[in-house]
Amino acid sequence: MAQHNQLGKEGERLAKIFLLNKGHVILEENWRCGKIEVDLISDQGEMIVLTEVKTRSTKAFGDPEDAVDEDKELAMINAADIYLRNLHLDVEVRFDVISVIIEGSQVELKHIEDAFTANYL
Repeated sequence: MAQHNQLGKEGERLAKIFLLNKGHVILEENWRCGKIEVDLISDQGEMIVLTEVKTRSTKAFGDPEDAVDEDKELAMINAADIYLRNLHLDVEVRFDVISVIIEGSQVELKHIEDAFTANYL
């Protein structure tokens, strides 16, 4: 596995642990629908949370969360629509981003709740 893929998997593992510690119930990991992938889908009480995890080894090129662009936001909104429809769920949805920087043995994790919204869901 390429080093950047290993780094991404480690970031997702750390994000999962973080969400579990905050009381989330993980429903899906790396959920796919066609070309769309959502890193983590969790249940937080009366709300389904779709989380994009961005991991980097340095801040030299900016914050990891800056890589979540409009295309990724739209893909996650579409994924939420498909996921809720397929499971016949009528619940609130929130879109979060977890930014992880792993530099050697140092880890910096930032949880951005409600990183963006989809007004029609």
